[in-house]
Amino acid sequence: MELNKKRIFITGGAGFIGSNLVARLKKQNKITVYDKKNGDDLLDFIKLKKAIKNHDFVFHLASNPDIAKSEKNPRLDIDQGILTAFNVLEAMRLNDIKKIAYTSGSGVYGDQGVKYTKESFGPLLPVSMYGASKLACEGLVSAFCHMYNMQAWIFRPANIVGKGQTHGVGYDFIKKLRNNPRELTILGDGTQSKSYLYINDLIEAVLLAIKKANDEVNLFNLASNGFTDVNTIAKITVKEMGLKNVKFNYTGGSRGWKGDVPKVRLDVAKIKKLGWQAKLNSNQAIRQSIKDLLK
Repeated sequence: MELNKKRIFITGGAGFIGSNLVARLKKQNKITVYDKKNGDDLLDFIKLKKAIKNHDFVFHLASNPDIAKSEKNPRLDIDQGILTAFNVLEAMRLNDIKKIAYTSGSGVYGDQGVKYTKESFGPLLPVSMYGASKLACEGLVSAFCHMYNMQAWIFRPANIVGKGQTHGVGYDFIKKLRNNPRELTILGDGTQSKSYLYINDLIEAVLLAIKKANDEVNLFNLASNGFTDVNTIAKITVKEMGLKNVKFNYTGGSRGWKGDVPKVRLDVAKIKKLGWQAKLNSNQAIRQSIKDLLK
């Protein structure tokens, strides 16, 4: 479907991905931003059901952004992931809203090392509460589609970086180096390697998929070309900040934290068949995101 002259409801619309999506869609559509930053709580079902009324399309982007936090508080991803997704879907059902896009994540695949995972890969065995909640939410979206004649677009993106970023390895490195420009503590051994996708490329992929893919449940991996390891991100950050002779200290081990997946490889042939290609490769996305964050 074409997102033009629609009434669009965006959960997490004040966040990193949400704010960029709003900027992209607001000229042609009427947008409602529903976000904790505005005092909106997705766990308040009565308020949500009223707010979502009279919309044509829902983007459900809101979730816990800090994967590591759930080691100490496992309820975090239950409350901010699974329960909020159910509330959004149920509010849609009661208001007869049929279209939803949901941002899942590569965490649903668990730890597959350097194996490239397609959307059809299984079994899906997450290694974090975050990944488990994303997988559970995908299940809820699919069930509501099949039970209540809804249509969904589910996206499993690589690490998203860019303008407005509020967390992530590059963001953390800048913060640490501003506090101490002589040394940088790197979680793990620095060899963790993933694809980094620039926010503009993500949004173009999402909008293209919604326009061109028309199954009941449409599922897509999203990633840029190439991979970037944490050591490279550290070096790019140091260079862009104009620093020299920074000492790198490592916490050790292959993972940055419990639940981290040190190497992620996504097969993106499916989205490419629709005509999408990331404009920035992984290293370019990191470099541009560091420049954005330093502005």
